[in-house]
Amino acid sequence: MNEQESINNLEQSQRAPRTRTRAQAKIVVQNSEAKPYDQTPSPALMEISLSETFTGDICGESSVRALQVLHDDQSASMVSVQRFHGKLGKRQGTFVLQGSEIIENGKIKATWFVVPGSGTGDLSGLRGEGGFEGAFGRGSYGTLDYWFE
Repeated sequence: MNEQESINNLEQSQRAPRTRTRAQAKIVVQNSEAKPYDQTPSPALMEISLSETFTGDICGESSVRALQVLHDDQSASMVSVQRFHGKLGKRQGTFVLQGSEIIENGKIKATWFVVPGSGTGDLSGLRGEGGFEGAFGRGSYGTLDYWFE
């Protein structure tokens, strides 16, 4: 193989789609605290702190900080950041998830993604996206389609 063929093979491998693996987990809220951070009457702006445990393909703990816009009808939207500590499949380490959530009728639906460069330990180079659904503040089921760079 000559130098040009090597360069072409390298460029082609860099463009090839990454193999993704789907992880599933049950997420249980262990505790939560909400407090207003803006005193304007409506909509209320809240800061929420949560501690969660994950079981399944994603197994470990996470601390979450979220900012919530709470509407008069009790629906809400949130943005969140959480650092997960534990195992993803057979790999151990930490990573950060960034999420966007909608709450209606006591149910939460969210999308999230792994913040690039946040993986540590065996999870270094982790990338992924997914989401979760469930009963707000009580627990949910989540997925993460992930790969490594």
